Amino acid sequence: MSVTFSNFSFRYASQDKPTLKNINLRIEQGEKILIVGPSGSGKSTLGQCLNGLIPHTVKGDIEGQLYINGKDISDWKIEQYTENVGTVLQDTDSQFVGLTVGEDIAFALENQMVSKAKMYPIVRDTAKLVDLGNLLNKSPYDLSGGQKQRVSLGGILVDDVDLLLFDEPLASLDPKTGKATIDIIDNLHKSRGKTIVIIEHRLEDVLYRSVDRIILMDNGEIIADMSPDELIQSSLLTKHGIREPLYVSLLKKCQLDLALIPNISHLASIPVGSLKQAVCTWFRDIKGSPSLHDNNDVLLSVDKLTYSYDGEVNALEEISFNVKKGEFVSILGKNGSGKSTITKLVMGVLQPDQGALFLNGQDLTELSIYERSQKVGVVLQNPNHMISHHMIYDEVAFGLVNSGLSDSDIEKKVLNALELCGLSRFRHWPIDALSYGQKKRVTIASILVLEPELLILDEPTAGQDYKNYTSMLSFINQLNQKLGLTVIIISHDMHLVLEHTTRAIVIADSKCIADQDVTEVFSQPELLNKANLTVTSLYELAEKLEIENITGFIQQFIATEHESKQHVH
Repeated sequence: MSVTFSNFSFRYASQDKPTLKNINLRIEQGEKILIVGPSGSGKSTLGQCLNGLIPHTVKGDIEGQLYINGKDISDWKIEQYTENVGTVLQDTDSQFVGLTVGEDIAFALENQMVSKAKMYPIVRDTAKLVDLGNLLNKSPYDLSGGQKQRVSLGGILVDDVDLLLFDEPLASLDPKTGKATIDIIDNLHKSRGKTIVIIEHRLEDVLYRSVDRIILMDNGEIIADMSPDELIQSSLLTKHGIREPLYVSLLKKCQLDLALIPNISHLASIPVGSLKQAVCTWFRDIKGSPSLHDNNDVLLSVDKLTYSYDGEVNALEEISFNVKKGEFVSILGKNGSGKSTITKLVMGVLQPDQGALFLNGQDLTELSIYERSQKVGVVLQNPNHMISHHMIYDEVAFGLVNSGLSDSDIEKKVLNALELCGLSRFRHWPIDALSYGQKKRVTIASILVLEPELLILDEPTAGQDYKNYTSMLSFINQLNQKLGLTVIIISHDMHLVLEHTTRAIVIADSKCIADQDVTEVFSQPELLNKANLTVTSLYELAEKLEIENITGFIQQFIATEHESKQHVH
């Protein structure tokens, strides 16, 4: 299935400027294409033009042509799109139609009046293909993020469409599940000859398997259409705010010329000999790491915390750890491991079955949810679940309304918080006008205005591009260093955790399996595997080069990253 965009532009009905500007792009039958770009670059809009959501559900003005298999599709009905293009969305929950996995996969066949006798084997084989053979009777809503995604994929494959479109398929998946997803996509591409389009800003994770071309978009235009090697060798990724693979950042530090390294976009295929000397010269194998935290005052103490949602299976079992004042700690684990349950227990939304929580030595059960919210700020993964006002200023001021402060004091605090979050120029804007990443900052501003002692960020990078979340986190780092704000990040974004936190608490199967320096955790493949995490490409590079002190190697990389960032600031 080939696709051609010819001088194609699109403007949303609600906006005065076009979101896509004069796109010329050809995708050949059987190609595997990755589309990258910062938030708001137009990449998801391009996807919606491909699958017919534009113009059928989302209204606006189209100029130019879009051809699928050589046919001008301007007069296609939505059914014609669905017969040709299958889409797996970032938010899988909104895609389910059946009560069980089997029903959901069979939905398209039922619409085509396929007899039950023919339907069963097709559904069974498709479920096997996406590794769901033993879950056909489960409700899709009870599955993990990765399983939900495979259900959506099964529902599309059963229809045997030629073009598969994946919009941010890795957004809410832990690293190991993300890898499995990329494997399934790769397998479909190779074994079924499907044409594949992946829209994603986690470039390194997608490049774990090969792609034919990468299309880089920004401001509604195609900036580059290159092979993965060419794009990584260019300076375009950094220029347009896309995170380059970690091992590439390291090779640059070693003063290596990327243009001379074959297969630079695929770490496993890079010949080691050409790198070894330069990397080993850079790495001076420093033994022992400096102590990162010298304050011994405990702020949050979690003591033998146990909680079960159903009274049968424990979501958390005897979890204990301390967080000291001014620390920047991460809690890691697979989807559904109980990470977010800890947040709910600290907030007071849930009450522990056993164990205790202390903040500054005070038992948290003595405080109401409101009193806790003045001391502990929690930023949830989805900002839309936190926002309750129409205007930005009102949202940020809301927590102070009953505080007894004068209007002018409230205004001072609100403007200060907006300034900190880079939102002061939007203070009179409605929240609806903001992007997902900007909404996230509003929720952070509305918490910072209360001056909490502890800030908990639940999956802060979900739905944020590299540029946005880097500026958000460097800002939280500043709060951590200047105001001494204690921060806990709950995440499975390995890069984020490695670059910003000093200690990691790892939870797997409801138990705490590690509480160590981040670089130590990241040097233990077996431990990471238990928590559905994966080693980073820094570890893979060090192993490839037979470097013995991998912890020291990762530490040195992080130290040099921090130095270069401070020079930038």
